[in-house]
Amino acid sequence: MRKPFKAAAHTLAALALAALGSTSLASGAAAQPAAAPGHFGVKPLHSGAAPQVAAGSTSNTLKVGSSATQGVVSPTPKVYLVFWGSQWSSDPAGVAPDLQNMFKGLYGSQDTWGTIMSQYCEGVAKGTSTCGTQGTHVQHPASSPLAGVWFDNAAAAPSSATAAQIGAEAGKAAAHFGNTTQAPNLNAQYVVVSATHTHPDGFPNTGFCAWHDKTSSSYGTLAYTNLPYIPDNGAGSCTTFTDGRLLSGIESTETHEYAETVTDFWPSIGWNGGGGEIGDECENLDAYVTLSTGTFDLQGLWSNSANKCVTHG
Repeated sequence: MRKPFKAAAHTLAALALAALGSTSLASGAAAQPAAAPGHFGVKPLHSGAAPQVAAGSTSNTLKVGSSATQGVVSPTPKVYLVFWGSQWSSDPAGVAPDLQNMFKGLYGSQDTWGTIMSQYCEGVAKGTSTCGTQGTHVQHPASSPLAGVWFDNAAAAPSSATAAQIGAEAGKAAAHFGNTTQAPNLNAQYVVVSATHTHPDGFPNTGFCAWHDKTSSSYGTLAYTNLPYIPDNGAGSCTTFTDGRLLSGIESTETHEYAETVTDFWPSIGWNGGGGEIGDECENLDAYVTLSTGTFDLQGLWSNSANKCVTHG
């Protein structure tokens, strides 16, 4: 799971922090009316909502933001794509194969975007902005981070799922993939992808492209993402590109949420800055990156070492 001599320490720390889960699957707590006040890594629906931090600016220098003595990242990221509901019998934009291909290519020497995250770590003091050789670093994947795909299509997903229902679906996914203790969920992130013409947490009227969060479950604290069917909003939504490519917005959005989950695994005890998490102030920076599985729109990320938004490490 991690560098062997650090694994036990991380697991104990993560178990202690598990009580910080924000949404109880058992409680059925009501969802908030809009995503922005209650969730993390909220990418605004319209590009330009937050200006990109200029080169040389330190306004978004990321620091360990935990009140504890260490942050929590995902040292060896594992992504589980959950295509929720029988509505996935229709996928007009080809979202399901596209997301799978993107994650199948996000590893190794061809993926220079993913190396941006390797500078961030856990197991260091609050306020740390440079890990150096300290702590347990995010490891650049040597193989695909895509650990599982599930089409949960036995029944229809809610047409307008609440945040609590989305969190509960992440819990179902953990059970489906056999991640039924906290240990495997220290690196697992569950991306709950909603089908065309559904409106998870009020999308698009609540003004977000997607968000990520954590939830409590009988399997420990889980990291998950609410990813709507962004192509329903048309080409150009959730991306800075204006070339009419329909899948760019959902690729840009999911790489935003993926990177923020990796570096702020259980918000917000990981890495944050004056402008939010690693993707928040870089929403106006997109790049087409060619991987072994195709060319994808990857959103820029904040790099402390470069002191600016970048699209490669």
